Amino acid sequence: MQELLVSTNAEETKILLVENGKLVEKYEEKPEKEKIEGNIYLGIVENVLPGMQSAFVNIGQEKNTFIHIRDIIPKASDETGNKNEKFSKYNIKDYLKQGMPILVQVRKDSTSIKGARISTHLSLPGRFIVLMPSQNFITISQKIDNKNERERLKSIAQKHLPEGYGAIIRTSAEGKTDEEIKVDLNKIIEKYKRVEQEYNNAKQNKNLKPKLIYKSESILERMLTDLIDQGLNRICVDDEKIYTEILNRLKEENKKIEVCAVKNILEMYDIEKQLEQLKNRKIWLRCGGFITIDKTEALTAIDVNSGKYIGKQDLEHTSFVVNKEATIEIAKQLRLRDIGGIIIIDYIDMQEKENEEKIIDLLRENLKKDRSKTQIVGFSKLNLLEMTRKHMCSNDD
Repeated sequence: MQELLVSTNAEETKILLVENGKLVEKYEEKPEKEKIEGNIYLGIVENVLPGMQSAFVNIGQEKNTFIHIRDIIPKASDETGNKNEKFSKYNIKDYLKQGMPILVQVRKDSTSIKGARISTHLSLPGRFIVLMPSQNFITISQKIDNKNERERLKSIAQKHLPEGYGAIIRTSAEGKTDEEIKVDLNKIIEKYKRVEQEYNNAKQNKNLKPKLIYKSESILERMLTDLIDQGLNRICVDDEKIYTEILNRLKEENKKIEVCAVKNILEMYDIEKQLEQLKNRKIWLRCGGFITIDKTEALTAIDVNSGKYIGKQDLEHTSFVVNKEATIEIAKQLRLRDIGGIIIIDYIDMQEKENEEKIIDLLRENLKKDRSKTQIVGFSKLNLLEMTRKHMCSNDD
């Protein structure tokens, strides 16, 4: 049973996804820490840096935002984007000039050190489709693995997408009818046309200033968009205003999901204890081994240790047993803690290549439960497993 629990107080709103009583995803929204990721702005170019192929853009925030040439030129590939492009053949001065207005979307929130990261590659999410204006390709969620279904969905998108638009077909589109996808697509296209119109109007203002053009959905709104077509059974809330908003949203989407008012949500399923465990750096495994999770500015390092487990056979078998259990727990923790970016996993060394392949297959299988986009690069020459994961606040599916 899949349930969404929404607990609200004066300081924050906790949004918790629970499966059969176990916490699997957790997010927080705090009024004083407003997230701008996903917002679309009219920005003003402040400085162009040819040596770095980048620029700083004022979007009206405390810090100027940063944009690189890769986020300006059209995407070269529907699979790798601009990762393999040779940026030296471009000149950012051909695209940006100081003082010019530019329509941008925030891809990554600012930190205490850096301003937000922005892009001219816009994306607007719907229930089944993510619209990508100014792109010319259609991609399909990797989690839809039936070849015939992928071809059917791509054909529907091609039929209804206007020229000059691209799209990502989301996992939730699987099994949906032509009409359902068409209705969703038309809604997003209308939304983008309003964005475009407001941007063009704002550019005409003689006293040109940065301006918020489109505000991204809140975490709760995004969770509802993602989950109402993914087997959500019940929503429990403790705030009357949110209760009404959710009922209205479900009515608008014509979805029948149980919504209940609960006073002490965090007492359900011993949620308080489950939340407390998320603060632990060390997570023990049933076999007696453990993993440690350490986040840095550049990446997240996960170390696997045999701990108390001594095994009953040879060293290779002992290492493999701990690594297998650790793999299942790592996939769970990545989702639960919403760990994004580069992730390096230091498994206990295995001598047999076949066992490494089994670990990769097991990780890939367990990551299927994760709604976020993940990519396993594989074991490096130093026997470290490399992978990436997108934060769930990203629009892409």
